[in-house]
Amino acid sequence: MAIKENVERIKQTIKETALKVGRDPEDIILLAASKTQPAEKIVQAYQAGIRYFGENRVQEGIKKIEQLEDLKDIHWHLIGGLQTNKAKYAVRYFELIHSLDRETLADELDKRAGKIGKVQEVLIEVNVGEEETKYGVRPENLERLFEYSLKKENLKISGLMCIPPYFEDKEKSRPYFVKLRQMRDRLEEIFKVKLPHLSMGMSHDFDVAVEEGATIVRIGTAIFGERSP
Repeated sequence: MAIKENVERIKQTIKETALKVGRDPEDIILLAASKTQPAEKIVQAYQAGIRYFGENRVQEGIKKIEQLEDLKDIHWHLIGGLQTNKAKYAVRYFELIHSLDRETLADELDKRAGKIGKVQEVLIEVNVGEEETKYGVRPENLERLFEYSLKKENLKISGLMCIPPYFEDKEKSRPYFVKLRQMRDRLEEIFKVKLPHLSMGMSHDFDVAVEEGATIVRIGTAIFGERSP
C-alpha cells in the first residue's frame, strides 16, 4: 500500500531531521493535506497512523468529516483561505483554522464561535513572500492584526502559518521559514504570550521547515501521490 509506505518514509525524515537539529520529533504534527482526496484514501492514511487532516475548502471538508465521523481521535484543520461567509461552518467543524488573515474574519470567527460556546483555535496566516495571488496578512500588518485578534474572547491564537513562494530548490524556502519564526518570536516578546505553533513546510520542503522550527507540516502529494484535478 503506497500511502502506508509514504507515511512511514515521511515520519522517518521528520524524525531524522528533528534529531539532527536537537528537536523532539514528537513535537511535530504530520498533517495530511487531503484536499480533493476521496474518503477511502483518507482512511488509508488514518490506518497508516495519521490523525491530523487538513482541508482547503469548507464545504468539501464538511462532507468528508461527516462521512468519516466513525474514525476516532481524528483532528480536522482548515488550511485554505477562508471567506467570511463560511466562518459559521468553519467553527462548527474544524478544530484549528490556519488562515486568519484580516480583522473582518477575526470578528466573524469570534462571533460565530461565541454563538456555539466555543473558543476557536486559530493561526494567523502571513503572506511571507508578499505575493499578490496568496492569502495572508502582509508582514508589516501582522502586529496590528495580532493585537486586534488577541482581544477576541472566543479566539485562541496558537501561532502562525505561511505558504512561501514555490522554488524547485527547497533551500530557497529557508529564509521564509526563518522569517515566520522570527515574527512569531517577536510577537511572543511584545505581547508576553506563548505561540506554540508554526505551520509551515509542504511535500517538497518540509524537512527544511522542520530544521527552522515547524510544529505542523502540511503534506499532500508526498502522502497521496499527485493530486486529482
